[in-house]
Amino acid sequence: MDAADIEAAIEAGIEDCEATVSRPRSVDEEFEDAHFAATVISPAFEGETLVDQHQQVYDALGEHMTTDIHAIELTTYTPAEYEAHAE
Repeated sequence: MDAADIEAAIEAGIEDCEATVSRPRSVDEEFEDAHFAATVISPAFEGETLVDQHQQVYDALGEHMTTDIHAIELTTYTPAEYEAHAE
């Protein structure tokens, strides 16, 4: 599973979501440990705790979290939070 596949899975699982996924560190060609980082923006996060926001992402990724992704660093925002962060 690559970054584009993870972005697609998150966006399919969370309504009106925009996900950007990257590799937070260089890939080791001999030992690929499938670490990713994702920034996820969605109005579905409005009024939710950070834990609940992250759980929505984990739910969107489903079984991939145990089979294809070793670890994922999550940063989640509502659209308003992201707009304020970008300023």
